[in-house]
Amino acid sequence: MLESNYTMPTEFIFVGFTDYQPFRPSVITLFLVFLIVYTLTVVGNTGLIILVNINSSLQTPMYYLLSNLSFLDISYSTAITPKMLVNFLASRKSISFYGCVLQMFFFACFPDAECLILAAMAYDRYAAICKPLLYSTLMSRRVCNCFIVLAYLGGTMTSMVHVCFTFRLPFCGSNIVNHFFCDIPPLLALSCADTNINELLLFALCGFIQTSTFVVIFISYFCILITVLSIKSSGGRSKTFCTCASLLTGVTLFYGALLFTYLRPTTDYSPDTDKVVALFYTVFFLMFNPIIYSFRNKDVKEALNKLLERNWIFK
Repeated sequence: MLESNYTMPTEFIFVGFTDYQPFRPSVITLFLVFLIVYTLTVVGNTGLIILVNINSSLQTPMYYLLSNLSFLDISYSTAITPKMLVNFLASRKSISFYGCVLQMFFFACFPDAECLILAAMAYDRYAAICKPLLYSTLMSRRVCNCFIVLAYLGGTMTSMVHVCFTFRLPFCGSNIVNHFFCDIPPLLALSCADTNINELLLFALCGFIQTSTFVVIFISYFCILITVLSIKSSGGRSKTFCTCASLLTGVTLFYGALLFTYLRPTTDYSPDTDKVVALFYTVFFLMFNPIIYSFRNKDVKEALNKLLERNWIFK
């Protein structure tokens, strides 16, 4: 319960990277770099969504899940990057109280939903490679829709818990956030109340979603590995390994950053280190997702080439 002699701040001030020595020299350069990255993220992921929806050869469960992953990446990046770009050029790097609430809600929602989508993608590859005769049943459109609904519902519910428990705290001291967006740990650091429950919820909810989905992914790919090793055709093994390697690369990078940030003891929290890690998985990693998951895929490249050739002919 918020005590009567505490007033909630009307805004929060971001420290961002202004006090981080490696990022000090040129604000304009940083602005241009992050603007390019954000543009490529939106264009790449939007292009993948369009390609999947207009090409009949990509109307499969795997690409349906990939298009939803791309939508999450666009939403995830848009929740953070535009405000960060504005603050690079603004003299007062602030965000309103309710703007901070919304930013935290979307930021907490999309990564959890992405973890669940990645687990569904791993299960899809397991069903396709290990249970090919049952694939149409195991990954029917209805099953895919259930995975998607579960992902968004799970992300929304956990996000609401984090937001409600964070903004019920009294921020009776400074309103200066040592970060470049409204992340949970730096906001908890501003509260003058006991945040043990918040830290426990953060660890429990993030730990449950990230650990459970990682277990599903690990078991799926372990079964895939066993099946692939039994394939006699070297060409078949190579194609399967290539597809799975791309997915595993993305999973490893994404989960590594999230586990490092949210499943460490509070005493190990380092604002500067966490800002750099957060920059990786909220800005740069999302730009590479279309390349990691899709544009290195033979089917996607063929669909893209056909689309470009068709447009070239009609000109």
